[in-house]
Order: sequence, then C-alpha cells, then structure tokens
Amino acid sequence: MQPLEAVKRAREILQGITPLKRDCGRYCGAACCEADEDGQGGMLLFPGEAEMYAGLPEGFHLTPDDAVFPGAWLLQCEGYCPRDMRPLSCMLFPLLPTKEAPVMDRRGWAVCPLMQSGVGGLQKEFAEAVKAAGDILYACPETAAFLDAIHAYNKSLQSF
Repeated sequence: MQPLEAVKRAREILQGITPLKRDCGRYCGAACCEADEDGQGGMLLFPGEAEMYAGLPEGFHLTPDDAVFPGAWLLQCEGYCPRDMRPLSCMLFPLLPTKEAPVMDRRGWAVCPLMQSGVGGLQKEFAEAVKAAGDILYACPETAAFLDAIHAYNKSLQSF
C-alpha cells in the first residue's frame, strides 16, 4: 500500500469520530493547530499527505519540518477548518496509534487539556477508530516508519 492510500483510508475511518462528544477544539481554543505568537505549532503531515494540500486554501500554511521525521511537513491553520480538510494527525490527536492499543501523544501535554484524562477519558469509539486507523498505517512501511519516529521522539520528551 502506498502512503497516500494508507492516509486516505485512515482518514475515512476517523471522519465524524472525535475524542469528545463535542468539538474539543473549542475546549482548548484550537491550540493544537493554530500557531502561537512565535509561529510554533501545527500538525505534522503523514508521508504522502502533503499532496492533499497542494494549492492550499487561504488560512493554511505548509512548512518543511525535519525535527521528528526527515522530509516531513507541518500544516498550520488559523484555528478552524472543516473536518474533512484536517490533517490525519489532527484527526488522531491527542492519541497516537501503536501496533497494539493507542496511547496519549506526549506532545499534547503542552496544549491539550484532555491529556490528564488519559485514553479512558475519551470516547471509546474514538479510541477504537484510532486503533483501526493505526492498523492501516502500520501496514504501510512509510507511514509505519513515521509513527515509529514520533514514538521515538515522544520517548525523548520528559514524562509528566
């Protein structure tokens, strides 16, 4: 399976399923996608996903970001976009797929008030959808390597 196909299939699974029964972006002020005053923030795009953002609509910004994965892209928006335009990382957040069960993405501690609740504080259907999406992503070598790089980066972060 090609990376873009894996990303599209994972996105389909997550359409309409969110961490909470309400818009969690309104809960945190869209802190996970909107750049801060220093221009930091946004969501990393999975391998192949940048193709979906060619000819970006107004309000989106795409910049290279090799901090976690070589050749990766960071997508920033102005704090709100239609769900079908959101990157896969946004749809998964604050969870991160593993080869077993999803875990909380440590990068979220800086911006996400849901982190303190853990996986059990999120909708069960959301965690199940992240697991199913992760199964697809781990079946593609490129997206599996991307997830492995994020997990390695997360292990380097201070634990809370």
